[in-house]
Amino acid sequence: MDILYLLIPLSTVLLLAIVGVFGWAVFHGQFDELGREGERILGED
Repeated sequence: MDILYLLIPLSTVLLLAIVGVFGWAVFHGQFDELGREGERILGED
């Protein structure tokens, strides 16, 4: 039962880190124009 005092805060910190990285990626344009990037690998240089 004592392990819950460690696991609950660690899981909360991990969740906040994941949300923070996802938020950073969204606001810095990492998901802009995904269709163009998918077609870029099919085109000839």
